Amino acid sequence: MTGKTARHCSSWVLLSLLAINLALTAGCAGKAATARYSASNIGDSCYAKALPTAGEGGLAWGSSLNMARKKSLDNCIRYAGRSGGTPDTCKVVMAECKN
Repeated sequence: MTGKTARHCSSWVLLSLLAINLALTAGCAGKAATARYSASNIGDSCYAKALPTAGEGGLAWGSSLNMARKKSLDNCIRYAGRSGGTPDTCKVVMAECKN
């Protein structure tokens, strides 16, 4: 009789744990989707684009105009070098901050 009670109890505990796990997973999935969409509005407000005379340029975002310029220039140098362009000729051609 003890064996039947233990099996019945263990199956009840397993089902309860499974139900709790599913409830937590469903709750977390909904919150992650909401956080992902709201986080896109929190990003940096300034951007800059730097281009070389040949090769690929770089676009970057930053918290300030100077930070965006520096990041885009660094990206331009990196990408121009990888694409067979001229990294020494990279110049910032556009820099702006959103409202």
